[in-house]
Amino acid sequence: MACFLVSAAEAVIVKSAEKVAEKKEVQSEGKSGHAAATKLPFSVKLRWLSRLLVGGAILLAFEHVWHGEVVPWFPFLTAMADPGDAAEMFHEMATVGVAMAVLVTVVWIGMCIVADKIVARASHGQEVEA
Repeated sequence: MACFLVSAAEAVIVKSAEKVAEKKEVQSEGKSGHAAATKLPFSVKLRWLSRLLVGGAILLAFEHVWHGEVVPWFPFLTAMADPGDAAEMFHEMATVGVAMAVLVTVVWIGMCIVADKIVARASHGQEVEA
């Protein structure tokens, strides 16, 4: 009923962490004079996670609107009208919503590992050719 809110909340937290990491990378790049060409910046990786989470939240929100669980009038979530339904909604958020957010995060970790290996292989290939 509202499992998309978990992904949306994680996306907001990740987006703020991305901005902080981006600011730190710009500051450290300014001090050293050059960026590390053999590694992807952490802010770029966080941007991937943010986009995965936002995309999933939008898709899930659309699905919930489609099934009439989210409506354009207050309280917006049909489960919030009845306390019994609200308890069921919170249980769904705690189980399904958290599980989906964790799965997306685990997939993102795999993406980061693969991307680092690809970048390292590409930079190693350039050093050998030079």
